[in-house]
Amino acid sequence: MGGPLEMECNRRRGRADREDMYARPIRPGRMYKVTRRTTQRLYLLLPTKMTHEVFGYCLGVALERFGIQLHAVTVLCNHYHIDITDPYGLLPAFKHLLNLLVARAMNAHWGRFENFFASDAPSDVELASPEEVLDRMVYTLTNPVKDGLVRSGGEWKGLTSYGMRFGSKMVFRRPEKFFDKDGALPEQVEVEVVRPEILPELTDEELYVLLMRKVKERERELLAQAKEEGRRYLGMRRVLRRKHTDSPMSREPRFKLNPRVASRSTSGSALPRCSATRSGLRCTGRRMRSSALECETCCSRRGRT
Repeated sequence: MGGPLEMECNRRRGRADREDMYARPIRPGRMYKVTRRTTQRLYLLLPTKMTHEVFGYCLGVALERFGIQLHAVTVLCNHYHIDITDPYGLLPAFKHLLNLLVARAMNAHWGRFENFFASDAPSDVELASPEEVLDRMVYTLTNPVKDGLVRSGGEWKGLTSYGMRFGSKMVFRRPEKFFDKDGALPEQVEVEVVRPEILPELTDEELYVLLMRKVKERERELLAQAKEEGRRYLGMRRVLRRKHTDSPMSREPRFKLNPRVASRSTSGSALPRCSATRSGLRCTGRRMRSSALECETCCSRRGRT
């Protein structure tokens, strides 16, 4: 990478140092939808017993270590969706540990040595309204239906929180393969489905009923859409016949928007806050470039370069 003078010239020509690339602000107490897919869309997360044990255990370890609250989860053949609340602003560390443990354990299971997850930009969408929280949880729980795998999220045999009431727990023991029985990781972890802090006028049971009603409505819409388009569902038996080296025949859309915030209204606090953060980062970047340019110019005049 060149010095500040070269960087400045490239920036002016529009080839590098773009001003629209910013770090994503992570704030305590925010709710997020996190999505990550495998490299080349390979079926490295097939809904086998091993995948269920490994992902559930790694998720439990990461949730417990960083105090993350889980609201919904579904692990598909080549990607996962989780809806969480990050009370302490530790989302990057949580994702790092989860993805690291899952990747190493599943690579050991499949006998692989390359990267497990895709190197795309992260998909961590901040959920700025109760409506968005519910909609994203519905999306997570109905994703197997949307992808044409099963006719109901309850039929999916992979790891999912479909049908689990708030406060319910899943228990996972440390897998024997890859994990050291004498290591520092716990022998057993619990994964609890926590109620999101939305719609306080509803009880836990009422919120669960509302969520599942929206899930059933969405499933009916997806079934009707598949029937209209003449598409058939695979079913779990055909899903499990796949190989981990397979990938979808469809082409993945590229160069799409990668949103930072999901909100139905632009008047909420999240969008102005995101805009203010971008403005602050833009000003900081300009000051840093200006200082670096002045420094290199000064050193050049003194013959120190």
